[in-house]
Amino acid sequence: MRVIAGSARSMPLKAPKGMDTRPTTDRIKETLFNMLQAYIPSGIFIDVCSGTGGIGIEALSRGAAHAYFIDHDPACIQCIKDNLHFTKLEDKATVLKQDAYSALNLIHEKSADVVFADPPYEAGLEPGLLAVLSRMPYVNDDTVIVVEALLDTDFSFASDCGFDILKEKCYKTNKHVWLRRQS
Repeated sequence: MRVIAGSARSMPLKAPKGMDTRPTTDRIKETLFNMLQAYIPSGIFIDVCSGTGGIGIEALSRGAAHAYFIDHDPACIQCIKDNLHFTKLEDKATVLKQDAYSALNLIHEKSADVVFADPPYEAGLEPGLLAVLSRMPYVNDDTVIVVEALLDTDFSFASDCGFDILKEKCYKTNKHVWLRRQS
């Protein structure tokens, strides 16, 4: 696992031992950021259920002004901090060691450009995350939310939370669901 592009290009990132995290493959990360590139420069990026921090670090490497990293696992938090230090991006980052629902309430930005969430598969956190995000003042009409989930995850609840599905990008076993606040 490495940083694909930007100031930290090709730098390797470490992952916590064990199978509790699913680092996004380089190919999927590259596809994701090719689609997100217009939202990254000088933007605010929120990486929910960060794991290794690889997605948020990629955003910082590509020019995001600041990134928030949210995870509750101590091993993941240490890994994120180590990766930020190694890539020399820690001065543009805030690491929040809390559950996602609580941590999202601690962000006091005027506006977030991208919220990326990669909750544990089959944990059923997606409806709760969207419900919390629907109440956050930094999630506005221009904020893009991308949720990584298993292919068969049903997002029909999104409209009940006040979000429209913009598109779904499907891979072999998972997908990225792109959402935006309903106008």
